[in-house]
Amino acid sequence: MTRDEFLTKFNLNTRSASVHQYRHHSPLKKAAVLIPLIDDGTQLHVLLTRRAIHLRHHAGQVSFPGGKVEETDKNLIYTAFRETHEEIGLSPTFINIIGNLHSYQVISGFEVTPIIAFVPNNYEYKQDDNEVSEIFQVPLQHFLDPKNHVSFNVKRKGFSHKVHFMPYKHYNIWGATASMLKDLAVHLK
Repeated sequence: MTRDEFLTKFNLNTRSASVHQYRHHSPLKKAAVLIPLIDDGTQLHVLLTRRAIHLRHHAGQVSFPGGKVEETDKNLIYTAFRETHEEIGLSPTFINIIGNLHSYQVISGFEVTPIIAFVPNNYEYKQDDNEVSEIFQVPLQHFLDPKNHVSFNVKRKGFSHKVHFMPYKHYNIWGATASMLKDLAVHLK
């Protein structure tokens, strides 16, 4: 899919209900992540990170750059920009916002809003090793192919919900990150 095809489909299609049905049963803290898309001239890629292994929440998991809202953050976009800059060194001046997806409630007690944006190709990222152990890209087409979508019903505290997976090479992309990618894929169809 090209940048123009993405923009046309994203802007013209009506957003359907999210595949992510998990609901947390206590007060939630707000968070925002950036879904960075890279146009290499032939196709689009999704930039992802692997979280540092020592982190309290989601250690070692594949995720988007982002994090919790701080008191000084003006809005969720500011949060996504600030956290992205802290984690991978991407300056907000290089981020071109397209839109957002539904908010997601996650098991760690956050309501996460994903902000979709284009970021430059061949940018020299500077990962914060305290938060990120790896920065990598996956072709968007991988996530658009339904054959790469896997889900399982899981019971937790008496409630059943689906957990989504989208494995790629040696990366296990799952949970809210996979749900966001699945929602994006459904929206683009």
